[in-house]
Amino acid sequence: MKKISGVKKIAVLRSNAIGDYVVCLPALHALRAAYPQAEITLLGQHWHAEFLKNRPGPIDRVEVVPCMKGIYAKGGADPDSPEAVENFFGRMVKEEFDLAVQLYGGGRYSNPFVKRLGAGCAIGMKSPDAETLDRWVPYVFYHYEVLRYLEVVALAGAKPVELEPKIPVLKEDIFEALPFLPQAPFAILHPGASDPRRRWPAEKFAAVGDALKKQGVQVMITGSREERPIARTVRGLMKTEALNRAGDFSLKGLIAALRKASLVVSNDTGPLHLARATGTPTVGIYWIGNALNASPLSVTRNRTHISWRLNCPVCGNNCIQSDCPHKDSFVADVRREDVIHSALQSLRMFT
Repeated sequence: MKKISGVKKIAVLRSNAIGDYVVCLPALHALRAAYPQAEITLLGQHWHAEFLKNRPGPIDRVEVVPCMKGIYAKGGADPDSPEAVENFFGRMVKEEFDLAVQLYGGGRYSNPFVKRLGAGCAIGMKSPDAETLDRWVPYVFYHYEVLRYLEVVALAGAKPVELEPKIPVLKEDIFEALPFLPQAPFAILHPGASDPRRRWPAEKFAAVGDALKKQGVQVMITGSREERPIARTVRGLMKTEALNRAGDFSLKGLIAALRKASLVVSNDTGPLHLARATGTPTVGIYWIGNALNASPLSVTRNRTHISWRLNCPVCGNNCIQSDCPHKDSFVADVRREDVIHSALQSLRMFT
């Protein structure tokens, strides 16, 4: 489609987690290239506002969205008051956005949200149960995320300028991380993930760590504060020494650590996507459903190991067709020998 005339202000709804932001970056850069003079406002979370402040990229500023059902859970907290929600939309309507872009799922909750912004044109995705926007593409769950969002912004005439997400690392990020980093070359193990079904077993991460250490590389384990028990387990299972830095980094320090690492071995989670966006070689462990949506496009610096399991290891339910309540790992089938081979091969190629 052709570009929309007279666009000076753009709002983009994308109020979710780290990896979700990374995969939409090519679409945001396409918008920036198509509308170089427009102000692009990300409607996101508090972490977006902190992390993106003064960071070069396609976003000019961040507005934190209220806690609302289907939009922003804020750690499971109660929704913001109706008055707070009304105040937010009152402010946004006064912004007089020319274009509102929904990059937030099928639209059951996000399309009414975007329409309340009062923009001149609203574009996004639409599942069968969602309201219609001015321009939309069908929402299909199993679709490569980077291409999904490029297809959305193409509705406004934005053409791709990159396919691989990239995020710059700032001096302040490095300054924060340096006290926690080894002096010698090091590799990072990231054994956590928000969804337990995406966690590779701790004993397999430990085996990878030992194999890396035997090559003369220091090993550092990362994770959030909540993932400290997982990191401790991996550290305890290793036969060689490793640094446990789970909970030590803010997001800014973490991205610097990922950039400084010689290699990152991780489950499919935000830090894996961040590492790839900084250019660090990665070895990622994916469930097949997530691999369809968010595995890397390039394979020279990024190796992917996929679990093809469809059925829950507890109840046998086919989780492609429907979900079940169990949270046992769906990626435990990935062989440690294969991951070790990829990790050592990457080390030889890039160090």
